[in-house]
Amino acid sequence: MIVGQIRQTTKMLNINNVTRTKAYLDFYLRYPEIHWAFLGHLVSRNGGWNMTDLKGDLLSRLMSEKKQEEFFEFLERGNWLIFQDAFPQFLLYEESIRRGRSLFYLLPYLEISRYMEVIWNDFWLRGDSYTLAMAQVVNEQSYLEARMIQNPFYKEKVLHTLEFVLQDLLSFNQILFPSRNGAKAVLTGMTIHQFGSLHERIILGRRLYQLLFKDWRRHKKILNWCMSHTHSGSRKDYWPHIFNDVNEGVPGPLQIRRLKNCRLIKGSPKLYSPLLEYAWPNMKHRPAEPGDWFDDPNVVVYLKKNDEAIDGEITGDYCETLQNLELAVLAKKAIFI
Repeated sequence: MIVGQIRQTTKMLNINNVTRTKAYLDFYLRYPEIHWAFLGHLVSRNGGWNMTDLKGDLLSRLMSEKKQEEFFEFLERGNWLIFQDAFPQFLLYEESIRRGRSLFYLLPYLEISRYMEVIWNDFWLRGDSYTLAMAQVVNEQSYLEARMIQNPFYKEKVLHTLEFVLQDLLSFNQILFPSRNGAKAVLTGMTIHQFGSLHERIILGRRLYQLLFKDWRRHKKILNWCMSHTHSGSRKDYWPHIFNDVNEGVPGPLQIRRLKNCRLIKGSPKLYSPLLEYAWPNMKHRPAEPGDWFDDPNVVVYLKKNDEAIDGEITGDYCETLQNLELAVLAKKAIFI
């Protein structure tokens, strides 16, 4: 009965990026000891922004409609897979709290790795939020590795394409954590390189965790921002001075630069960043591929505490990214005229 209810609730919340992102935050607000829920919320926000970028002002001019659809399917499938693996764990924890006893013996019946059964039982006894969060970073990225990164279809259609290389060269693959300092918008985060490397993704997850939880003043500011800005998928959520979810521009190729020093040039329309609900329809997913990724006990090395100092200043890099992407769009126009 418990397994059936968890499956049903997870399916109901796993409709699209917006519903998933909200579910992560709602859960974290109920159970703030489960740190990965907040990290998952913010990474999922970024996933939604990446999805709508495909239909926004810049990337849509560099990619064919077919390629946009292939990239969206890649992003959406990954977002869906992680939620349908992570959220049942959260719901089982919630049920364990409700009943006052560990129910993690049920994890295998939810197709969750046996690695996480050990981790959750340890958390139930010791309450170590850091170890649980790092274990979940390892679990979700390892879970994704066989199903997405090593999948021949996604390798050919996405990971090995010119467009993916172009995004990496332009650094248009940053994870942003918005907040406010008084009236000023603040961005912290990290840039993803070598997305195809499991090790690099796990290290990135550890660094993002450090950004979120090492400095509690920063944590509170980011959390307050998330609670006061409902996720829509549009980058207008955090930078309404640059982006709009209404298209202010004219159809056709980009004619002139709009950005300089992270500000719109006077008289320029804002960059179009649509709401997710208008950019993409809900996608019907095939069932997750079966199998347990856990076959190497050495992954426990990632669970060791790490006090690496992370600055997280990314505003300048992100501004440069936007300007480089705009220049790439203009260069493509010049090449193909």
